[in-house]
Amino acid sequence: MFDIQEELKKLPQKPGVYIMHDAKDAIIYIGKAVSLRNRVRQYFRPSHNEGLKKEQMVRQIERFEYIITDSELEALILECNLIKEHRPKYNTMLRDDKTYPYIRVTLGEDFPRVLFSRQMKKDKSRYFGPYTSAGAVKDTIELIQKIYSLRTCSRSLPKDIGKERPCLNYHIHQCMAPCQGEVSREKYREQIHRVMEFLNGNYQPVLKELEAKMEAASENMNFEKAIEYRELLKAVKQIAQKQKITSSDGEDKDIIAMASDGEDAVVQVFFVREGKLIGRDHFHVNIGSEDTRPQVLATFLKQFYAGTPFIPGELMIQEEIEEAKVIEEWLTQKRGQKVSLRVPKKGMKEKLVELAAQNASMVLSQDKEKIRREEGRTIGALKEIGKLLDLEELKRVEAFDISNINGFETVGSMVVYEKGKPKRSDYRKFKLRTVTGPDDYASMYEVLTRRFSHGMKEQEEMKERALENDYGSFTRFPDLIMMDGGKGQVNVALKVLEELKLQIPVCGMVKDDNHRTRGLYYQNKEIPIDRHGEGFKLITRIQDEAHRFAIEYHRSLRSREQVHSVLDDIPGIGAARRKALMKAFQSLEAIREADVETLAEIPSMNQQAARAVYQFFRSAEKNVHTEA
Repeated sequence: MFDIQEELKKLPQKPGVYIMHDAKDAIIYIGKAVSLRNRVRQYFRPSHNEGLKKEQMVRQIERFEYIITDSELEALILECNLIKEHRPKYNTMLRDDKTYPYIRVTLGEDFPRVLFSRQMKKDKSRYFGPYTSAGAVKDTIELIQKIYSLRTCSRSLPKDIGKERPCLNYHIHQCMAPCQGEVSREKYREQIHRVMEFLNGNYQPVLKELEAKMEAASENMNFEKAIEYRELLKAVKQIAQKQKITSSDGEDKDIIAMASDGEDAVVQVFFVREGKLIGRDHFHVNIGSEDTRPQVLATFLKQFYAGTPFIPGELMIQEEIEEAKVIEEWLTQKRGQKVSLRVPKKGMKEKLVELAAQNASMVLSQDKEKIRREEGRTIGALKEIGKLLDLEELKRVEAFDISNINGFETVGSMVVYEKGKPKRSDYRKFKLRTVTGPDDYASMYEVLTRRFSHGMKEQEEMKERALENDYGSFTRFPDLIMMDGGKGQVNVALKVLEELKLQIPVCGMVKDDNHRTRGLYYQNKEIPIDRHGEGFKLITRIQDEAHRFAIEYHRSLRSREQVHSVLDDIPGIGAARRKALMKAFQSLEAIREADVETLAEIPSMNQQAARAVYQFFRSAEKNVHTEA
């Protein structure tokens, strides 16, 4: 259960994005914050008022999650990416496709330019950004042109070299005049390289140069020039707060990092699609004290990408792993295209991996209590039951129940719990073959005999074929059998196990006069249970689940039998046609509403049989109206 007030106390004083979910777990709002703690808490204060719409949104919040970032700028871009991806109901004010500016370096030209751009195209240019301040971008471009003396014109070079006079920038010493052949392509390209170093984050040399020029101008009493350098310094610092959340390469990649505390680990995955971080997920991993970070990462990669339908072309991970080459080859084969594992050492990619690691650490620390509670409900509850019954190793439990109404269509159910959680893929239903009438003991004897005989047969086939994995769903036997009932049902189970020469502990789940679980019957005595303990709660869940599963199966058979019995009365409709009709329509009402043409299309039916079915139900309706 998500306790909003408790989770509010855990919010960090960091920038990031918060995501609100409703009762159906749909995302209803995404927002950004300079301080997640201050912003998210505001929504749940009685005095908070942002209008009726936000008030309605807050009333629907069932839980929230968040992603921490390094800056408000990153939070803003991430917020936009997530809103475009999920389109939350209450983010109406952000529906416009606002674009953010980029700095474009036209590397496809012999003498590249540095330009302002609102789009990032797939061309030979290099893009930096996006940024939130268009003014800062323009100031930075102007600064770059002043410092590095790059051209701003749109002349086609080198084709137009010498055709026209140089522009004003050349005369005021802000352009090297490649249009006049004053600078070689190689020297010009060196300046472009310095520009890209600056845009990649190496801006300390520029800052030092500007500071030196500002101080020199001040000392020379040239205060107007000093103010100009001061403003340019401010613009450089603003643009230096670069955006890591959106990559400039526009590619698909996953960023994977983990955090651990020696006992548990959390792996965080950021999903980048077309250069944008569109979502994330985290996975809890149980680790041993001897497991290293590379081992955990390698295990996660193999397990996660074995089941995911989409594999990107690049996986950025925290550190080198021993199996990198093999995993790359395996993923490349699965994807059908090259997949690369990379460990970023510097720049934006490294910082993005660090950001994933920070989020993993945050999830680990804040979910620790939640994990412990969940383990208490599952593994801890099993340990309580094991201690109660003096059973040391208790991982798999199977529970059985019988359902019938006056002996009609008696069925049996088998539900399976592993590590305290239901394993529905191993659930099984039994339609009784040898028992007629309401005889629960005989019914249970048949169900258990079939279940364990089948399992023994599968185990033999495994040995003959030298198979390592389970051959079938019955292969694994439980550590404990739980019967829905007391002494009588337990004795039936013990008789079956004795006949099959199996040794498996059996207990009965005993109910009181109000049909509530009160204890366990084990080794000829009833053992009381602490009704407030997790073990008792798990026993109740297992008992209710076995009963539910049996009742649902019985109900489905009764429904089919009712359809079957009515069809028995139609002339010319035998067993094969009854089966075909039941398979095609599933319900009596659907058959009644079908016309002759539809009925005739069913396998094994013809026009005459279809007309007989159609007339039968029309006659029945007529008789009902006549009697009325």
